[in-house]
Amino acid sequence: MHYWIEALNGDADLDGILEVEAESFTNPWTREMYAWELQNRSVCHILVVRTAECPVAGFCAFWLVFDEIHINNLAMRPHFRAQGIGTGLLHHVLAEAKELGARRATLEVRASNEGARRLYERLGFYVAATRRNYYSNPVEDALILWRDEPVAG
Repeated sequence: MHYWIEALNGDADLDGILEVEAESFTNPWTREMYAWELQNRSVCHILVVRTAECPVAGFCAFWLVFDEIHINNLAMRPHFRAQGIGTGLLHHVLAEAKELGARRATLEVRASNEGARRLYERLGFYVAATRRNYYSNPVEDALILWRDEPVAG
């Protein structure tokens, strides 16, 4: 499937991100949460995956803090999952992070989210710790993953 990745561009993209959030997470972020994030564009970065038929097929929101990125949210619409697009998005994020000077990447993932865990582990992330009862609805542990040298490939 043909897709491309661009930086978030305006309210229409944010509407699409909120739809992906609602389709993907039991506690989706709100417009207000993203508005707060976007007040500091030097730290907050949001990339959007586009296809010919879908202007926001998925996205990744991350912070750049010194020489690390923290991936806050990464999601694809359900019918775009398991097609390699999420892998492509994460490769793109890691390449951009390196260009921005990042040397490491981190994220949290639900312990039960096997698909996401497999994706992250294929790209060199490893489990460093557990946050007990981090998620709600349902209550669940988060695994803290790290990746050294966020280089694409």
